[in-house]
Amino acid sequence: MSSSRSQEDTYEAQNDQRLDELHSKIRTLRGVTTDIYDDAERQNLVLDETTNAFGSIASGLTSSADRMARSVSPNTVKTIRIAMAIVSFFVGMWLSKILFYRLFGW
Repeated sequence: MSSSRSQEDTYEAQNDQRLDELHSKIRTLRGVTTDIYDDAERQNLVLDETTNAFGSIASGLTSSADRMARSVSPNTVKTIRIAMAIVSFFVGMWLSKILFYRLFGW
């Protein structure tokens, strides 16, 4: 009877040891699962912030394009002024180049 009791104690000790090992593995898996969940939540926040940033950029570009389209619409005085300023700039640069070459002889 003593040997059977000793054998039962041995089995009980082995069961307790394996149960502790299983509990440790479950704790580790729970930690990994929690880390994965936290990382997914952080990535979702980053994606939301990125979406908001691109949305605001798109909105800004749309409003800029609308303003540009209004300012360069045909038959407006502003368009004619802009065109004249650009042409005047290039003509002025061309005349400056000619004058510079004549004065310094390059």
